[in-house]
Amino acid sequence: MITHDTEVLVAGLGPVGATAALSLARQGINVTAVEPLVSSAHDLRASTYHAPTLEILDDLGAADTLFSQGLKAPVYQYRDRQTGEVFSFDLGEIADRTRFPYRIQCEQHRVTSNIVDQLKQQSSATVLQGQRVLFVEQHEDHVIAYVENANAVERWRARYLVAADGASSVVRKVLGLQFPGFTYDEKFVCFSTEHPIEEAFDNLSYVNYISDPREWMVVLRVPGLWRVLVPAPLDLTDDQLVSDDYKNDVFGRMLGRDLQIVTRHRTIYRAHQRVCERFAVGHILLVGDAAHLNSPMGGFGMNSGIHDAVNASEKLVKILRHGADGAAQVALYERQRQTITRDFVQAQTIENTRLMRDGWANARAQRSEAMTRLVNDAEARRAYLLKQSMFTSLDQAAAIS
Repeated sequence: MITHDTEVLVAGLGPVGATAALSLARQGINVTAVEPLVSSAHDLRASTYHAPTLEILDDLGAADTLFSQGLKAPVYQYRDRQTGEVFSFDLGEIADRTRFPYRIQCEQHRVTSNIVDQLKQQSSATVLQGQRVLFVEQHEDHVIAYVENANAVERWRARYLVAADGASSVVRKVLGLQFPGFTYDEKFVCFSTEHPIEEAFDNLSYVNYISDPREWMVVLRVPGLWRVLVPAPLDLTDDQLVSDDYKNDVFGRMLGRDLQIVTRHRTIYRAHQRVCERFAVGHILLVGDAAHLNSPMGGFGMNSGIHDAVNASEKLVKILRHGADGAAQVALYERQRQTITRDFVQAQTIENTRLMRDGWANARAQRSEAMTRLVNDAEARRAYLLKQSMFTSLDQAAAIS
């Protein structure tokens, strides 16, 4: 069996794995990235990029697609579907903290393709698309990964392996790690359409969380399309959920009139809240969905995964180029990112989802009053914006030693 050598092998070339690989390659680390797909998946995945993530990708020279094709969303809204109340938050208020005081809305596959293109231009990077990691072995000072291509299975010997191979991570399974947490009972359906939804609302922003105890929804704008996410009734089959009848019902209730809305996508998926028991074992570091899954409320999933990737890359550069203690750096990565995932990402997405699911049916007046106080309190509002844009979590992670 052929054996190849590399300093770091990255399993998975989604946005998280691609960012990890590019971050390493730009600092002269010999990196090999393995991805089962031959190109980025064109589906309804993450589309919100928070300011810290924009800074990361810009620093890596991989943000051209975001800025040229994405939509800047400085304002996002929480709307009460029953009363019509709207609470707006403007990220321009934290312009002193970031050079990008907004979110950018752009489909994940566009951005990932740009990062991979940049990676392929790096002399220290090898990109293996259409190949997959079958198995890994831990050794005292290296990792062996068995990689399947069209013709054979070959061995790759790496000093370290970054597992960015998604929710069904082969690497995590081979390590025998538990992935505790829960899956929300309901399914979720995401529709995309070119229909001008904004015409049915007053001052609709590009990012909208619409609360209602009967049918909450998330309404997001991406280039050329509106994306509408709704919880699916438990008594409907998958075929019914993607049917014209159900689609027409959703848009009819949303827009207040019956229209034959043409959709580009109709996608069903489940939402999870899970955190792996370990984020690192020996010479293997887990990042992104391989390490944690969470509800899409707030757009934290992909962004926190990219933050994992950069943190892991920083630790590996210290080890491989500056002689830092490997075990200590890997342990620090795990403490920082696992702690933040549990204390911030999971906690906040659970709370965001609870608020959306429950609506303001209970204690509506109190909830409305609390949101009004937040909007009108400059200090509290700034703290909220820093938290929701993920600067607070990054500051907290950096303080962990």
